[in-house]
Amino acid sequence: MLRQMKLVAFLITGPASCHHAMWRHPEAENRFLDPAFWESIARTLEVARFDGIVFADIPCFHTEAAMAWGGQISLLDPIPLAAIMARATSHIGIGVTISTGLHEPHAIARLLSSLDVLSGGRLAWNIMASQSDWAESLDDDTFPSRHERYDRAEEVLKICLAMWKGWSDGALVVDKESGCFIDSTKIRQTEIAGKFVGARGTFTVPPSPQGSPVIMYAGSSTPRGRKFAATYAEIVFTVQHSLANMQKFYADMKDRVTKAGRNPEDCAVLASVAPIVGETESIAREKRAYINALIEPRLAIPLVSAYTGLDFSQYPIDMQVGDILSEAAPHAHFEGVIQTAIVNNLTLGEVVKRVAVGEACLQVVGTPERVADQLQQLFEQECCDGFVVMPTQMPGSFEAFTRSVVPILQKRGLFRKEYHGSTLRETMTT
Repeated sequence: MLRQMKLVAFLITGPASCHHAMWRHPEAENRFLDPAFWESIARTLEVARFDGIVFADIPCFHTEAAMAWGGQISLLDPIPLAAIMARATSHIGIGVTISTGLHEPHAIARLLSSLDVLSGGRLAWNIMASQSDWAESLDDDTFPSRHERYDRAEEVLKICLAMWKGWSDGALVVDKESGCFIDSTKIRQTEIAGKFVGARGTFTVPPSPQGSPVIMYAGSSTPRGRKFAATYAEIVFTVQHSLANMQKFYADMKDRVTKAGRNPEDCAVLASVAPIVGETESIAREKRAYINALIEPRLAIPLVSAYTGLDFSQYPIDMQVGDILSEAAPHAHFEGVIQTAIVNNLTLGEVVKRVAVGEACLQVVGTPERVADQLQQLFEQECCDGFVVMPTQMPGSFEAFTRSVVPILQKRGLFRKEYHGSTLRETMTT
């Protein structure tokens, strides 16, 4: 059977996904507070046979500029939306981001397992070790340092996995005649004491049809993040900026998964792309130019400043970034962007625009056939196992992609025409 790609849609419950101007597009509906809006998106993606949907979660305003000019923020908690979208669909997987730094393991395990049961085994957990600015916004002095947050994340995940594996088959009896409700001999207690968190007791939620939520991870830009992903993740998201970078990351992750004692096929590496589809090549390019021109500089400069730890507002917009960043340590997620800026002698204005149009996510632009060609090339040249599809306006980006590009991928045998299984884990592995 021909190898087929995996497709996951990326969502945020606010004005902007990765493209910070998407809410300003004339066709953007901006109905992010309307449950029917999210139900409609879920159905659109399920009709196209997407593997899943993942909600990022940013529970704070990184900067006042993000609040004022509509940056990447989450106005709603994604958990209720996951339940709503699961109820409106029957096959597509739904991933939610939950921080291991802001929540205790039992609360995470119980919440996610409950959603997994109620969705029929279609839930995924996108693990976020959390950035320190989240804790600062909550005035939490106990938040682990950057070096310790992966240790805590690993402890939290191990506890959750132990809880989810505590129920054996047949433990839930519910026999009216005998009066037996649960066979307690088939449930193991969880007893773990770690440096940061611990748990002791019996987990109360029965397993879903897939046993436990699928584990996703997007923090793979640092060596420690990659090690964590290689050990535990079933889906890894990455933002790369070129064919060569994608191939290098893909090979590195697969090698790490193998060294962790796992089958490389059990960890899908998905590259982030932002498709912009037009009836002709020139129309597609005009669409890209239009949406990118909507970026608000008063948002973009504070955004990049927050990620690099350097106040860019004090520098001329036409100054080369290499001359500015000699003293700054950018967030790991943007190291590739900064290196590209230095090599290509990019100005501050060029860099902040690149970040704000999608955090340097690769924009795949052209006719439906051309977009399909580009995705096929990346997929077949060992860059990834599929894609995280980023919208540039809602809901139009997903509607255009699912109606025009997906049928081409299906015709070429690169993407499924039907779901083969009922759970997310089955969908990802068949």
